[in-house]
Amino acid sequence: MPQTGRLTETSGSLPLVLVPTADPERSADAAVAYLGDPQARIADRLAEHGAILLRGFDLGDPAAFERAARAIDGELKNNYLGTSPRDALTPYVFSASELPGYYPIPQHCEMSFLKEPPRRLFFCCLQPSDGEGGETPLCDFRRVAADLPAPVLERFEHRGVRIIRNYCGPSGGSRWDLWKLKRWDEMFQTTDRAAVQASCRENGFEATFYGHDRLRLIHCQPAVIRHPRSGDKVWFNHSQVFHLSAASGEYRRIAARQGPALKYHFLAAFAATLAAIKARTLAPEDQALHCTFGDGAEIPDSDMEEVRTAIWKNLVAFKWRQGDVLAIDNFAISHGRMPYHGPRRVAVCWA
Repeated sequence: MPQTGRLTETSGSLPLVLVPTADPERSADAAVAYLGDPQARIADRLAEHGAILLRGFDLGDPAAFERAARAIDGELKNNYLGTSPRDALTPYVFSASELPGYYPIPQHCEMSFLKEPPRRLFFCCLQPSDGEGGETPLCDFRRVAADLPAPVLERFEHRGVRIIRNYCGPSGGSRWDLWKLKRWDEMFQTTDRAAVQASCRENGFEATFYGHDRLRLIHCQPAVIRHPRSGDKVWFNHSQVFHLSAASGEYRRIAARQGPALKYHFLAAFAATLAAIKARTLAPEDQALHCTFGDGAEIPDSDMEEVRTAIWKNLVAFKWRQGDVLAIDNFAISHGRMPYHGPRRVAVCWA
């Protein structure tokens, strides 16, 4: 039976680490059998710890990864309505993100803006990055809700958040658009506007086609939810991802974490300049990504700084190893991505 442990002797219980104790346990077949065994109590352990890291098993290819994920949760889905570009590796396994390696992905719970977000998320390291960076940090968003200053939390709880996204369509849009997201036909996997409208209604999105082949999505949602099992308050929205201050705020903290790396200080200043230009030249509804309070009022940068401070206070980062599989309770634990250089391949699926 696999042995349980921690990432380090001084680390907390996020994530719980499972490693094989003998060579026969390393095989994909053995791992899948163990994960599906009721006596292993994987679902209970995942609920208790928030995340489980399987390390040392032969799960380093998309097919084996999918089998392992299905052993934990047999209801995998492939309806991705997020913003990151992704490539399909199997019908249910995708590349985690095709965003450039220099770009940090802030902490978030997967597709928190859907009416029915994924309950569980799975990652697999197909190829770790060689140098510095490339981690997929975790954060307990229950602790973020608890650590936010009371006035900030009350504002978000009372007012909620309003998310704005603008997409080009099948024509691809202007090649000079620096803020361009993936196309709406790629996200919805159809060019049928009626089908897109139907999907948007199901998820509570206000969808507007405008201009030359463009689509605007606007919706409001609570900033905080109650965990469906424990009842704890959970910070559960994408404001720290979509706010105009997100990139500069992330780069500043990455620069502090990585030490005297001038490139991250430069990128923080550059991102802040770009955000200022966007704020002055584009109306809120025309931003590629933007968020406000639910009543339409702008969220102060100072409030978002408090959110990022609470997130980074509770951040847990570890270097990927080949074949690592990570299972996450998506209603409690967030994930992100540190910048990196060189090759790196991480796969994802969800249920």
